[in-house]
Amino acid sequence: MSYAVLHLEKAKGSDAGMSAHIERTKISPKNADPSRTHLNRELIQFPEEVKNRTQAIQYRLDNAGLTRKIGKNQVRAIRVLLTGSHDEMKKIESSGQLDAWCNDNLLWLQNTFGKENLVSAVLHLDEQTGHLHATVIPITTGERRKAKLDSPSKKKKPKDKPRLCADDIMSRAKLKEYQNTYAEAMQEYGLQRGIEGSEAKHVSTSQYYRDLVSKSEKVEVHIDGLLQHHEQVQQELSKIKREIKTDKLKTTVYIN
Repeated sequence: MSYAVLHLEKAKGSDAGMSAHIERTKISPKNADPSRTHLNRELIQFPEEVKNRTQAIQYRLDNAGLTRKIGKNQVRAIRVLLTGSHDEMKKIESSGQLDAWCNDNLLWLQNTFGKENLVSAVLHLDEQTGHLHATVIPITTGERRKAKLDSPSKKKKPKDKPRLCADDIMSRAKLKEYQNTYAEAMQEYGLQRGIEGSEAKHVSTSQYYRDLVSKSEKVEVHIDGLLQHHEQVQQELSKIKREIKTDKLKTTVYIN
């Protein structure tokens, strides 16, 4: 089965570490092929004064019309990983559908989180499976999800005021909705939704990469082991052939 993969994770501060990874400025995963890094590309056009993902995050926060001061530990961005099963993603690349796949991903992101909130989307083709790293700023309007828990006497804020609230963007109900709508958007590429209600655990993006590299290294070790075993078998066969040849010679000498 070929599945659509959608992974969301909260980020704090400027998220500079992840920017370095995504932009390949200082951090590059072990399974990335340096000879293919030039194929990676940013799919969002930054404002003129913005040069990179980190600046794009701050630019959106500065120009969103927020009236409340952003807390020191408040989530300022959401990392979104979008991809699919390895074989299907390779098929999308080889069939010339990659640009269309990227465009449909951008359209889904903009429709889901708002065009202005999507500040970066980077295509990575230097790893084993092509994927997108998108950055969404969790700015929303409307009444807070927890507003009904407030005291009735507490003054309500205008519902149309923009506010930074990752919890509202990543509520359990919305996360489920994202998985459904994303799978629908990816159907034409042969990708479908994962099993709903499965016991699969949510992991961080960094853990996702560690697991991916670990699996790759395990495969390499397994292959090395098979090659060593094959070499040992060949050596044993050569030894047996030599012994058989020697025995035949001895038998021939004895008979003569």
